[in-house]
Amino acid sequence: MWESKVIMMNGELMPFEDARLHPLSLAVAYATTVFEGVRAYRSPESGEFAFFRLDEHIKRLQTGMKVMRFEQAYDVDFFTECLTRLVHANEPDSDVYIRLLVYIEGAGLMATTGPVGFTAAAMPRKKPKFAETGMSLGVSSWQRLSDNASPPRIKCTANYHNARLTMLQAKADGYDGALMLTPQGKVSEAPIACFFMVRDGKLITPDITSNILESITRDTIITRYKELTGLEVEERVVDRSELYFAEEAFLCGTGQEILPVTAIDRLPVGDGSVGPITEKMRQDYFNIVRGVSDVHPEWRTLI
Repeated sequence: MWESKVIMMNGELMPFEDARLHPLSLAVAYATTVFEGVRAYRSPESGEFAFFRLDEHIKRLQTGMKVMRFEQAYDVDFFTECLTRLVHANEPDSDVYIRLLVYIEGAGLMATTGPVGFTAAAMPRKKPKFAETGMSLGVSSWQRLSDNASPPRIKCTANYHNARLTMLQAKADGYDGALMLTPQGKVSEAPIACFFMVRDGKLITPDITSNILESITRDTIITRYKELTGLEVEERVVDRSELYFAEEAFLCGTGQEILPVTAIDRLPVGDGSVGPITEKMRQDYFNIVRGVSDVHPEWRTLI
């Protein structure tokens, strides 16, 4: 597997191990950071790389910067050029995972809004070990953050303390991962991925008012499911007890891609194996991101 050679800070490439951020920066002291995970997939036929839904990722990042009132913004063209240079400089020979972080890089007070800096790192990422076998999830006692406290639709590092506590509990309890409930006791999402389930043959996912991240991968699945089947994904409030009626379930996200869920609270999902709808959506997803399928060419930005 290839290794990261260089990293980018504020538009400048440097050796990966030389990246530095002062420990008194607000990014460290108060978690004043918004970020995106972006994938660049390698075509198995041409060997070319393409970012997947890059514009949408950057626009979500820009919204996060707006809500957190950063004093400086970066446009889509600038980040596209920066990330393209970063991928070329690392000379990867397989898929690339990019972590793009924008933050207040100087010291200051709680309400300081600048100066703004950014870091972009290109790395290999191993296939999740649960991709084929499926995951066991437990419903966490940690609640999902609410929109009026720390909006989960903003992809900021501060929100991921909630996710980390949830994952630590899940691991301690013997699960592979977790599901969080809203303060109202409804299903929200996993710590780092959105949730889908199949009930009575219908594909269902918690709606965007269920304190979820407005996931780009989730939107991809909703779009493609309708195109493939002619049916709508049901975006709605999901009760906890409905989880135990699920015939299939899976998680999705840029980093996780699509991961089957085979057990929830130690009860099997369906027959405990990867279901046909999950497998259909997963195969379609990988065909699109790697350019095997020619649908939605606008989702792929060639490097």
